Amino acid sequence: MKRRLVRVATALVFIIVLVLAVVFVRTISRRGSIRSAAERESLAAQISAEETALLEKQALMAEAAEIAKGYDYDGAIAHLMSADSFDLDNDILNEIGRYTSIKATLQPVDPLLVPHIFYHSLIVDPERAFDTYLWDDETIAGTNAWMTTVPEFDAITRQMYDNGWVFVRLKDLVVEKRDAMGNVTFSPNDSLLLPQGKKAVVLSIDDWSYYHTYDGKGYADKAVVDELGRVKCQYTDKQGNVSIGDYDVVPRLNTFLTLHPDGAYKGARGMIAMTGYNGVMGYRTDAAYDTGENIDWEQVDYLAQHPDFDYQKEVEEAKKVAQAVKDSGWEFACHTWGHLSVTGLGVETLSADQERWQKTVANIVGKTDIIIFAHGADIGNWRPYDAETNPVYAYFKSMGYNYYCNVDASTQHWVQINKDNVRQGRIDCDGLQMYRAREGLGKINPFEGMFDVASVFDPVRPTPVTATGKE
Repeated sequence: MKRRLVRVATALVFIIVLVLAVVFVRTISRRGSIRSAAERESLAAQISAEETALLEKQALMAEAAEIAKGYDYDGAIAHLMSADSFDLDNDILNEIGRYTSIKATLQPVDPLLVPHIFYHSLIVDPERAFDTYLWDDETIAGTNAWMTTVPEFDAITRQMYDNGWVFVRLKDLVVEKRDAMGNVTFSPNDSLLLPQGKKAVVLSIDDWSYYHTYDGKGYADKAVVDELGRVKCQYTDKQGNVSIGDYDVVPRLNTFLTLHPDGAYKGARGMIAMTGYNGVMGYRTDAAYDTGENIDWEQVDYLAQHPDFDYQKEVEEAKKVAQAVKDSGWEFACHTWGHLSVTGLGVETLSADQERWQKTVANIVGKTDIIIFAHGADIGNWRPYDAETNPVYAYFKSMGYNYYCNVDASTQHWVQINKDNVRQGRIDCDGLQMYRAREGLGKINPFEGMFDVASVFDPVRPTPVTATGKE
């Protein structure tokens, strides 16, 4: 009996120990599970933070790479250095070193040897532009002489890119300093750097207004901003179908340089020389459409065809487009309100015109210190302007103009960087100049090294091309 009790007691002790052991193991396991969940959560947070940091770094490096495509290596380096603790990240430091090495290989551009090309609005439909049943000989001759077709523009742009030409701003050519009194002085910029084999060129556009005289001739109707915020053009074809697309220089070049950002220095595009007498960019924003004062028959006819015309709405829409144009890298310039040939005109006439430009163009596109003279005119000869002897220059200078452009295809580049102004001659990429270059009629071929005139010249053009037509 005693032995049996001992065995029972022993069994009970064993069972109690076993139960306690199970409870202990379960307790330890439960505590371990809690500890593992916390550890797992912490580990997951750490991994997520590392992945986020990696993605942010990759995005930063990609953004720097885009900046560097426009030869802005200082900008790319500064962008990389904006990262926290960049100096502890080997990937970022390696990229900074790479951009620093590339920058060291760049060559300075001589600002005095930079050419300047320009276009008017592009002919989208040459069949209509050169239709002898629609237009008189003088009108067709003017279109043929001063305009460029879409295929010509595309071929020129592509060949210039392939030949190493890079668009720069006129203001990239100089260092501009302003004293405490607001006086500006200029000197050549020796920090404009490009890779060996690349060449700088300035671009401008004249008369981006879609005058009434363009109606029915195969040009775009007006500039617009699409749903993605991009500058495009509205175009109406021969059948009356309306579409939105790259129907002129601004959107067409924007698209090309988006695909080829190394074709532009620091995102440069060009200058747009604006008149105002028919409005801007296809919007009828001149005061005549609102007040009826000094209105011509084409404007009267336009208003008759648009009985719901709203002048204030037209101005507001034009402002939106102008801002989008500037946001995409373009600059606006004055071309005089009335497309005046300034040579020989007095201050009284020019000031009256300038007053109109400021009220009906600058109010939309913004202030500018660039004036591009119409008709290839100028307010002086090749000698630097002198405010003491040239009252017209003194007037324009008083209006805040510092940059002056004429037309000169007798040389590939003509640049003056004077203490108080900058001047540059422009080469017209139009039917007349290309025809003269193709036929060897000029003293030089101003497009030499830029593009092959014979291959870009549109075969639909009537020839010979003469300068007898209306601009």
